Amino acid sequence: MNKKTVRILTALFTILLITIVLSASAFAASFAPNSIQPDENIDTTDMQTFGGKVLGALQAIGVVAAVLILAILGIKYMIGSAEEKADYKKSMIPYLIGAVVLFLAPTIANAVYNFVK
Repeated sequence: MNKKTVRILTALFTILLITIVLSASAFAASFAPNSIQPDENIDTTDMQTFGGKVLGALQAIGVVAAVLILAILGIKYMIGSAEEKADYKKSMIPYLIGAVVLFLAPTIANAVYNFVK
């Protein structure tokens, strides 16, 4: 790009950025903190149940995928040459880290939840 195009784009970007900042500040200034009243009757059991089901399904899919990938890597490792075995060893390190995180995720989440609670 030539210098003239860069200057025009810079000027347009600057104008756009200033417009966004000014409109956001005007929007934020229209709210009064005392006008927001909390709803005391919020029921979160449905959301927790749905979230638990989704997380359980994702973890089950992850466990199945981890076992399949481990089986495939194991078979390739057994039938591979010496050079291929070295490559598979390198690829197993990120796999093992991911598998440990996947299997320990509920334990870590429960520990954090109990610590915060």
